[in-house]
Amino acid sequence: MLLGHWLGFVALVLSLYILWQVRQMLLIVFAAIVFATALNKLARKIQFKFKLARTVGILAAISIFVGILICFFILIVPPFVTQFQELTATKFPAILKSSSQWGANLAAYVPAPLIPYLPNIEDLTKQIQPLLKSFAGQSLTIFSSSLGAVLNLLFMVILTMMLLAQPTAYRRAFIALFPSFYRRRVDGILAECEVSLGKWVGGAILSMVVVAVLSLIGLLSLGIPLPLAQAILAGLLNFVPNLGPTISVVIPVAIALMDEPWKAVAIFIIYFLIQQFESSLLTPYIMAQQVSLLPAITLIAQVFFTTFFGFMGLLLALPLTVVAKVWINEVLIEDILNRWKYRRTSDDRSSYDRELTDPWQNPPMETELVITGTEESLDTSN
Repeated sequence: MLLGHWLGFVALVLSLYILWQVRQMLLIVFAAIVFATALNKLARKIQFKFKLARTVGILAAISIFVGILICFFILIVPPFVTQFQELTATKFPAILKSSSQWGANLAAYVPAPLIPYLPNIEDLTKQIQPLLKSFAGQSLTIFSSSLGAVLNLLFMVILTMMLLAQPTAYRRAFIALFPSFYRRRVDGILAECEVSLGKWVGGAILSMVVVAVLSLIGLLSLGIPLPLAQAILAGLLNFVPNLGPTISVVIPVAIALMDEPWKAVAIFIIYFLIQQFESSLLTPYIMAQQVSLLPAITLIAQVFFTTFFGFMGLLLALPLTVVAKVWINEVLIEDILNRWKYRRTSDDRSSYDRELTDPWQNPPMETELVITGTEESLDTSN
């Protein structure tokens, strides 16, 4: 290898190392791009529908987003804090006390040799209650005083506003990083990414709305407290694949235990059926129609991005997969792999057919490797 090749290789390795060290910041930048794309699409719809200036459309889109956030914190956070404090302070010890009475009654019907193997509810109560109180205090402290999380969120919001204000300028700056002959192609790929991200956001919102409505119907039918707040939370947590639906069922089941235990079982069954419908029918259909993501590819992407990037990777697994799919399809498949074709030079079609049916029984034919769209060719017989 020449010195220039070695320098290029070292520069590539250093670049990859630097990108790996700043991967969390890159994820925040990507999250800002996703939010800016969604808000930009909403601003365009408002702008063209009401024939407004772009600045007015952007302000309207931002106002709608901020209004949704304010409604979220007003409808969900205060009642859940109250219910959680009541659950950990009074209701949960009462549930454990009734469970200990149930365990004592159960011991009367269990054979004597099996009684030592029954769990001791009283010891379990003494161990769990301090842990719950400590967890409640620590969780509130973490979410309220985590300076790093607040700064990252603030950075993402500011970056989203900057991208939303001048999307064309940042797009041109990114395109300028590519060779001049490929810039028009990159511009088309970015347009395809924008369309795919917009479709994914629309599909994700539709899926969350359906889950929230079905959860609200189930909670209202059982008479569970805070049905609207819990339904909205279930819809929002549906944005987090696999983990979100599991978390969403914990709070309504715990609240139902304060009323009647059978309602907790009913809520678990209802949420299980809703999530089965959402994961097996609704989301695959929506994603197949919107962005053509196969379910297996979605699951593999979630595991991959979670392993390498943590919780932020799990949150952004689907949009990252959507963008990666567009770039792989357009650059790797369309621009590289689909340009390489084999052209047969022999006229013996019968031997060519036999080679296709059983290639191990015939010697390789003389073929010519041609790159379509160029004047270069490679003779594989040499």
